This record gives sequence, C-alpha cells and structure tokens, in this order.
Amino acid sequence: MSDSPATTDVRTAVSTGGGTLPLPLVGLGTYGLRGEAGYRSLRDALDVGYRLLDTATMYENEDEVGRAVADAGLPDVRITTKLHHEHAGREEEFCDRSRRLLRVDVLDLWLIHWPPGGQARPDVWERMVAAREAGRVRAVGVSNYSVAQIDELTAATGVAPAVNQVKWGPALHDADLLAAHRERGVVLEGYSPFKATDRTAAPLREAAERHGVSVEQVVVRWHVQHNVVVIPKSGDRDRQARNRDVEGFALSGEEVAAIDALGR
Repeated sequence: MSDSPATTDVRTAVSTGGGTLPLPLVGLGTYGLRGEAGYRSLRDALDVGYRLLDTATMYENEDEVGRAVADAGLPDVRITTKLHHEHAGREEEFCDRSRRLLRVDVLDLWLIHWPPGGQARPDVWERMVAAREAGRVRAVGVSNYSVAQIDELTAATGVAPAVNQVKWGPALHDADLLAAHRERGVVLEGYSPFKATDRTAAPLREAAERHGVSVEQVVVRWHVQHNVVVIPKSGDRDRQARNRDVEGFALSGEEVAAIDALGR
C-alpha cells in the first residue's frame, strides 16, 4: 500500500436541497484533537490526503480545524460540524459561532448532534433547514437519530436529513437499517468504526492477511464497499495514512458477507 495522498478519492453525494454536495467516503474524526498538538495532527491528516474533517461544537476544536484547513490552503476540504443538543433553540447563534471558528462563510455539513431530550424536535430541524435556505449551510443532517425520528422530521417539514451519523462498524452492521436510510435518501455515516467491532474477529483477520493490509484498512474498505461514509479517528500521521489507503484492494463478495455476519 502506498502513502500517496491520492489513494482514496471515492465519494458519495449528499442532498443540499437544490442539488448535491460531493462528500469523501473516508474522512477523519477529530474528537480529542485540540491545541497545538491537535492542530499539527490535523495538518498531517490534510497532508496525507484527508478531505473530510468531522468536528462538533462539543469537541471544542473548531478553531483548530478551521486554522488547519485555512493554513493548508486546499480548495476541496469538506468540514462537518454539529450543534450540541443542549443548544436547541440557539441554532442561529451556534451556526454563526461555528462559521467564525471554522473560518468559513458557509458550513459544508451541519448536524444535530443528538436528538434534544431524546426527541426528534421538528422545530429544531426547521431552523437547521432555514439556515441552509439562507445560504449559511450547504447541507444539514442529524446524528444518532432513529429511522422513526428521521421520518418525524421529514413528515413535519417535507425535508429529509442529508446524513445520519451513527456509531457503525462490522459488529453493528444492520442491513435493514442501511436499506431504510437508502430508501429515504439519507446517507449513513459511521463514527467509531474500530471501537464498534472486535478487531480480532476471524473474518477481519483473514481478509487482512489475504490482502496484505491491516485489520483497520479492512474495516474502512468494508464501509466504502457499502457506500457508508466512515470517519476513523487518529492523531498519528502514519495511522492516518494507513487507515485511508484502501483503494489498492477490494473485498470479495464472500469476504463482505462474512464481515456483515459479525453484526448478527
């Protein structure tokens, strides 16, 4: 496997209301990447080819993410950030705060981090959609929502979330849940992909051995072949490069099926 920044450029498309926004299938989770060390890790990630960075208000690193992207001077980086559920009712304030800290005029993708109070809250969703319609955000979505909650938002507003970001990985694979999102035109995005499975599981180890790659690369490649956006987190440049270097091999149908079965 190479360490080339061009190794992973597979993309999906998320709805912007009036069109679509290309989104890399492999991005970087940035939780815990704060301060100067976090900034350097973010620059490393951009250097090795990441073009999707995932942050959130609660991560307290939007400033580092924004500075890293601005200093890198790359034209095609997408940034996701998230409204904390406790800030429901203050959407405009925190949209502007995120734009300021991230040093952008328009947020690429803005999500509701968790259902506020465990409820779908169509009123919050209406204000997220209003921010998109006002041109402050390109695409809006949710995180940690159930399909029923997504349906409630869509029924109330006529607008489905572009993305639902959930904890996902081989041990959590649910074909019906994935199909339900696709039927609704909602892109599934998975966080904590390595924590969400047993990396010693035989199908993962055997596939890694056959292809001469790491188990983590197999997990990322499995997401890509399911067209699920994946955002593994690492502050180490070598691991960052290795995790996204998944274009030099493909899992067979039998390998994918064996890995899928880990979720049963």
